[in-house]
Amino acid sequence: MGRRRPPGRGDGQRRVARGALLDPRSSDMSAQDLPMDYSDYLHLPEVLGAQHPLSGDHNEMLFIVQHQAMELWMRLALHELTEAQRLLAEDAVRPAFKGLARVSRIMEQLVHAWDVLSTLTPTEYDKFRPYLATGSGFQSWQYRCIEFALGNKAAYTLRVHEGRPHEQDVLAAYGRPSLYDESLRLLARRGFHIPADHLDRDWKQEYVASDAVEAAWGEVYRDPEKHWDLYELGEELTDLETAFRVWRFRHVTTVERIIGFKPGTGGTSGVSYLRKQLDIILFPELWAMRTGL
Repeated sequence: MGRRRPPGRGDGQRRVARGALLDPRSSDMSAQDLPMDYSDYLHLPEVLGAQHPLSGDHNEMLFIVQHQAMELWMRLALHELTEAQRLLAEDAVRPAFKGLARVSRIMEQLVHAWDVLSTLTPTEYDKFRPYLATGSGFQSWQYRCIEFALGNKAAYTLRVHEGRPHEQDVLAAYGRPSLYDESLRLLARRGFHIPADHLDRDWKQEYVASDAVEAAWGEVYRDPEKHWDLYELGEELTDLETAFRVWRFRHVTTVERIIGFKPGTGGTSGVSYLRKQLDIILFPELWAMRTGL
């Protein structure tokens, strides 16, 4: 059966009206005569039909649903991060807070998702792991875009996306200013001294911390009443990185629990690689300046 087209302008009214003239129990009533319902709006047939276990093992469904659900949350996180970056670039600081707070809550959902996956034992996972072949979460293009949006511009991560359908999305995210870059440009527009090489640089390069940036954030935090929206921005960014750190920690813990120190299916060193990621600091000056307050 083909996908029903979305109702056009006035089409919903026509279909509802037609449906009102027909008895729902009538055999003459086709699917086209029915108004849009919950399943139509959410495209549930497509969503719920996207799980295709390969092994025949009962537990593979958990693995598939878990990761598909995480990708949906990442879809929303990217949607909100993109809007927050746009708002900060337009000096709409307070409206950006909503999206940043929402992304932090999304990260909490992603953290709790590991609770479900951790019910999978090593023995259960080994029964279907060979069917993953070289598939790996390391290849998630949405996760890569989130990392780039948060400023972790690691060039080596681009290789796994070469030739893939979303390669251009990844490259675009790689070449854009990060959320933190936009925050620093905002500080500069407010009169704080931010080095020129932090305001106009090659956005593909990894961020390098600056004493001047640390001093600027320190000035904001020493007088929050004067700089309240920037002070709140600093805390929203700190909340976001905190949530992201917890997600990373739960990721490595869950992986170690299920596969130990085996190499990852995507070619990484597995737990050893993930542990190194725990040392990455996204917004370094926001953490460093607290010591001197």
